[in-house]
Amino acid sequence: MKTITDAKLKKYFDVTGRALKKIKIGKKRDIKWKKSAADFLDMATRYYEDAKYFKKKGDIVTAFAALNYAHGWLDAGARLGLFNVGGDSTLFTVDKEMFEEK
Repeated sequence: MKTITDAKLKKYFDVTGRALKKIKIGKKRDIKWKKSAADFLDMATRYYEDAKYFKKKGDIVTAFAALNYAHGWLDAGARLGLFNVGGDSTLFTVDKEMFEEK
């Protein structure tokens, strides 16, 4: 598939819309930073590999979606501070000020 059909777009809007409605801010808890960072990186790597698989199959739309999921995991990890990206606001939605001590 090389075109985003209305059905495919509707599906992605539905899934994301339902997820947004379900989200609640969690209670503060201590997390294992290294384990969490490794988990985020693992998820990003898996989606990246999936994207290559779908591209090879000719399913460009799903490959593109998987790439966006992969980058979303990387971006979320960077924004949370799990990854040190040096304030790179070109590749990530972060800036140096986010992590400066106040």
